[in-house]
Amino acid sequence: MTKASHKKQPIGVFDSGIGGLTVANAINTHLPNEEIIYFGDTAHLPYGDKSADAIRYYCLKIVKFLLERNCKMIVIACNSASSAAYDVLVDFFPGAAIFVNVVDPLVESVVTKEYKKVGIIATKATIRSDVYQRKLREQQPHLQVVALPTPLLAPMIEEGYFHNKVSQVLIETYLSNKKFAGIEALLLACTHYPLIRTDIENYLGKGIEVLDSTLVTVKAIETKLGKQDLLNNKKDNEHQFFVSDYTQSFEETTRLFYNEHLQLDHYAIW
Repeated sequence: MTKASHKKQPIGVFDSGIGGLTVANAINTHLPNEEIIYFGDTAHLPYGDKSADAIRYYCLKIVKFLLERNCKMIVIACNSASSAAYDVLVDFFPGAAIFVNVVDPLVESVVTKEYKKVGIIATKATIRSDVYQRKLREQQPHLQVVALPTPLLAPMIEEGYFHNKVSQVLIETYLSNKKFAGIEALLLACTHYPLIRTDIENYLGKGIEVLDSTLVTVKAIETKLGKQDLLNNKKDNEHQFFVSDYTQSFEETTRLFYNEHLQLDHYAIW
């Protein structure tokens, strides 16, 4: 059991920037009674180009910030952070909250199916960690897994360049890689990528399933809260959104990841 003891305690969600708002938005949609405290570490984005040690350091500081705000659950809404820091965070804050990453739910959704070959696109840090490849092979040793870092996609999305020629050219450049020949599914292992899921599906065509972690992570959140009887059954919440470095452009860009305008509060955690 964790120290979380009350259904009305908030869920803490964090990412290197605002890509994790795709997860926060899904929580808000499917678990509308839950209060969310979001932290985007915009001072250090993108995590995908950082070392694992640097990512762990940032995550420890952010989780401390969220726990100080009495969060019952911490959702690591970033694949780079999930792959580099999840185990460290669980060990460093034993029993302090329920921890959920975005890697395990996506892996579990893949292994329930009978794929022979799957592809993965993600940041450099996520691909370098080998976390998806390792976890998938542990559960399905005969599954062929091919992975490709796609570092230009996240900054492209944050700048609003998708559903246009820019995104089409980048997606085609990456996905035309010969290693993806014969894949039956493509894993979008970055919380930015759901915003270009349609573009990717259009390029790949029918017959290749495109999977992301958004909805499967929300299901994992619901299951874990339910097991500890911590699902909030009354809507009386007020969400809070913090960033470590504020710019007007970030506040405007949040509309891309969250279906409404958000007020971002600058909190100088560093």
